[in-house]
Amino acid sequence: MRGRSGPADADGGGGVREVKSAARTVQVLEILANHSSDQVRLRELSELTGVPRSSLYALLQTLVASGWVRTDPSGSFYSIGIRALLTGTKYLDTDAQLGLAAPVLDGLAEELGETIHFARLDGADIVYLATRASRHYLRPFSRVGRRLPAYTAALGKALLAEQPPEYLERELPPVLPVYTERTISDHTALRDHLDAVRERGYAIDDQEYIEGVVCFGFALRHTVPAEDAISCSVPTVRLTEEHRKRIVEAMSRARDELERAHVR
Repeated sequence: MRGRSGPADADGGGGVREVKSAARTVQVLEILANHSSDQVRLRELSELTGVPRSSLYALLQTLVASGWVRTDPSGSFYSIGIRALLTGTKYLDTDAQLGLAAPVLDGLAEELGETIHFARLDGADIVYLATRASRHYLRPFSRVGRRLPAYTAALGKALLAEQPPEYLERELPPVLPVYTERTISDHTALRDHLDAVRERGYAIDDQEYIEGVVCFGFALRHTVPAEDAISCSVPTVRLTEEHRKRIVEAMSRARDELERAHVR
């Protein structure tokens, strides 16, 4: 939910003035959180933000002192700090929809024996908010807090199919990166695919992000347009026609249950 500003925050044109120091802080934190490397040099941060190194260094030291950013002993590399984890945990703990979904996710994992996810649409990506690992995995891996391009995942495609046409034009990149030979990389093909998702009522990720894994995604229409979805992931070696039918039936029932129990 986006907070609203009072009159004192508005500029003369009726908009809201950007607080540059706050915007710069958020920019730094998002770069550190999403960077491909665990640690980022001051020079690269300066280049990515367009902020002079002297000014950026002072900001980083403030963030290090408060726990939002951490640095190595030499002070040359920076990464996200523990305060970000605490904030993210609070988000999960206080999200009403996620709280309602938790027992349903538990039931699905027990019934199907496969990995179950709950995710939310965020721009061009989905963000995983809950995971129930398959009983077949000896070393479970949680995706909670991680992002995937929405067009590559069943969760994301289920949600993209619920958005107005202008959403895809505004949020998705002009070029869709390819992750496997099955990834949809053409915008026209993606639009056709989303038409099929709407017709079917759920989305399928057929090894489009990870080879050997098929996912079934179901949008939860407790908001309009939908922003949350649930999915079931299963290795192709276990995906018989009978198991596929069980997954779709169980996930459909869970979707209906969650939509009836939604929090307004």
